Amino acid sequence: MSRFASFREFYPFYLSEHRHRTSRRLHFIGSCGVLALVALAIVRANAWWLLAALVCGYGFAWVGHFFFEKNRPATFKHPFYSFLGDWVMFKDIVTGKIRF
Repeated sequence: MSRFASFREFYPFYLSEHRHRTSRRLHFIGSCGVLALVALAIVRANAWWLLAALVCGYGFAWVGHFFFEKNRPATFKHPFYSFLGDWVMFKDIVTGKIRF
C-alpha cells in the first residue's frame, strides 16, 4: 500500500526529489522530447516512435536522478503518481511556478 493517499499528498514529496536545477532541466528536456516524438509517431503513423519517446523521457529523467539528485526515481515505487508528477512539474516550469 502506498504511503500517499492522493496525488496532492505525493506532489510535495515528488518536488523534494527534484531539488537540483540540472535534474529539473533534464526532466523538462526529456518531456519536450517525449512530446516531439509522440507527435512524430502520429504524423508518421509509426508506433516505434512511441518507444523512442519512452526512452527519451525516462532516459533524461533518470540521468538527472542518478547523477545530480543522487536518489532513486519515484517511478520505481509510485509509477502512476511519478508519471503525473513529471507532467505537473513540466506545467509548473512552463508557467513559471517552478524555477527552470
